[in-house]
Order: sequence, then C-alpha cells, then structure tokens
Amino acid sequence: MDKLVSSWYNDQSLPESYIFPPHERPGKLLVPRCNTVPVIDLSDTRTNLVHQILKASQEFGLFQVVNHGVPPNIMSETMSVFHKFFELPAEDKASLTVYTNDPKRCKLVTSTLDYDREKIHLWRDVLRHPCHPDCIEFWPRKPLRYREVVAACSIEAKKLGLEILELLCEGIGIEHGYFEHELTEDLLLGANHYPPCPDPSLTLGIPKHFDPDILTILLQEHISGLQVLKDGEWIGVRPIPNAFVVNIGYILQVISNNKLKGAEHRVVTNSSDHRISVVFCMNPAGNSNIEPAKSVVTATNPPLCRAFQFKEFLDNFYSMEGDADLALQPFKL
Repeated sequence: MDKLVSSWYNDQSLPESYIFPPHERPGKLLVPRCNTVPVIDLSDTRTNLVHQILKASQEFGLFQVVNHGVPPNIMSETMSVFHKFFELPAEDKASLTVYTNDPKRCKLVTSTLDYDREKIHLWRDVLRHPCHPDCIEFWPRKPLRYREVVAACSIEAKKLGLEILELLCEGIGIEHGYFEHELTEDLLLGANHYPPCPDPSLTLGIPKHFDPDILTILLQEHISGLQVLKDGEWIGVRPIPNAFVVNIGYILQVISNNKLKGAEHRVVTNSSDHRISVVFCMNPAGNSNIEPAKSVVTATNPPLCRAFQFKEFLDNFYSMEGDADLALQPFKL
C-alpha cells in the first residue's frame, strides 16, 4: 500500500521518478478552461444531433453531452461512492493492490499496472475492473452500496454510448446496429484519483494519448484537469454539471476509416484539490475482428489497414507504451 500516491503525497516533495522529461511537462503556463469544446444537448432533434456529433467527432474527437437521460442522482451517487472508496483506510483496500492476471478481478494501483517496469510514474491512483454482471462478485464490498451504485451507472453509461454510436453510424453511413454486440462487449471501468501534487508543472496524471477503445464515457466533477489537443494546442475541458465527456476511441477511428478522429488528450494535476474522474471504456471482445466498415470503404477511400484482432492491437499498444499510431503500423496496407 505504500506505493499508492494517496498514502504519502503530502509527506514529501515530488519524487524524481514522477518528473517527466522537459518536452512532456505541462509547465506553468495556464491552459484556460475553454468554451470551444462542443457541448451537445441530446434532447435536440435527431437530424441536428447527427450533424452536431459528427462535426464534433471530426474536429475534436471529444465533446460533452447534456440532457442525456442518465438520472442526476445516479451520477452524483457514483462520484460520492468513489470519493468514499478512495478515503477508505489502507486495510480495506489492501486486497485490491495484490497483483493478479485474472481479468475479472479489481486492480488498485498507482500510475499503471506496469509500475515496476515503467521509467516515469503517473500522479494518480486508479481502480480498474470490468463491468460485466459475471464480475460483480469481485467488486469492492466497501463502501456500502458500491456494487449497487456502480452497476446502475455502468448500465446507463453503456446505454448512452450505444445511443451515441447509433448517431455516428447514421452520420457516416454505417448500418444500424453495427456496434451492438461483440464490438462493445467489454465495458471497463477506471476510477482515477489525483491527489494534490507538490509541483504540477513537472508531472502528469495521464500523459498525451489516444484511448485504445471504441468510445469512452467520462464522468468528471467540478475540478478541472482534462485537456484535449486541438491544432497543436492544449485546451482545457470545462467541467459542466451533470454532463458526460465522450471521447472517440482509436478503434472507432479505424472502423470509420479515418472519417472520425480519435481524441488525443492528457490529464494535469493541481496543488490544492483531490480530483476524481470515472471512465467507462467501451471495448470490443478480445477476439473481435477490427477493420474499416465496408460501407465507408470506396475506390477513392481505400481501407487504411487490414483486419486484425482487437487483442493484437492492445498487445501492440501496451508494448509501444501507449502509442496508438505505432500499434496500428503492423496492420496498415
């Protein structure tokens, strides 16, 4: 447990193992919380929604949604239960920090699962687990109602994700129901805890990356930290009450044959506040075949890659230290 940032963050200065190379550091320049990141009202007409979501997915690869139908009490209870989880005594979390290869099990780590091998650590603790009903018995028992609340939110998040995917399919000409089964079979949860940092200019909660999934649904609170790269500049994603942030995943970019753009983003820290975010990653089953959808491939827009299994891409992604473009390289035509 001594590795968890939250157990020692206020006892010392920033350790050298958390200091990023100069070209990767966020520095001391303030990145404004920007109003240009699209905010889409899902109560709008379907025609308008298809247009707005398609435009946001092509220009930013990331947008926020409001009036999405997820009850506000489910969202607030979810954030509350994760605050309580990360505040639990060390002994209540100890069993979750034991390394296991069992994909059904919860894992609580600092930085990443590669902590012992990585050169630089990330300033965060993260709880990860699959959201399939078969795995609920392995979820944390504390705090009370964790399983009830997180199960309810995960159901709503997946429903919202599928609704957004249907709108995107309509926008780029992919058939109805394309993502309903094995391409979104695995929903994975990641709850990130970013404690106050001694020097936010030198480290990151998460470095620049694309999400290696289909779609990411993010629940964040009122404290800023998420930034998206747009035209070579970092833009802060302004927290909006009762909104979800939606990231286009790199695998969706592949399936769309580059008609949609994955969001390159990062998370910065701060020196005064604890920040928690909850992400639901919509992933294909490991043995799913991934390739550009036939309906988006034409003579003038040939496929950018051959078919591959999702688990092949993931293996490449992690061996390439999270570089999605390099991970796709072996499959390019």
